[in-house]
Amino acid sequence: MTRQEVFDGLKEVISVIRPNTDLTDVTFDTPLTTGLGIDSLTMMLLSLAAEEKFKMRFPDNAPLPKTVGEVCDAVLAALGA
Repeated sequence: MTRQEVFDGLKEVISVIRPNTDLTDVTFDTPLTTGLGIDSLTMMLLSLAAEEKFKMRFPDNAPLPKTVGEVCDAVLAALGA
């Protein structure tokens, strides 16, 4: 799976968790908190939804990602890519 494929899938996840979010300007560098308005509860929902979508698990001790690209990288790392 490529980083772009993860990015596209992650945008699908975000559209479900934050349905009123305009994803047209979302990039790898978009901050999760200030760019997408994701708070700690929404981050947990995002993590769970990403794990389900990509059939993987984030490590328990992993630092919280700050950007969409960092989430993509974390998914790829968990997939062993």
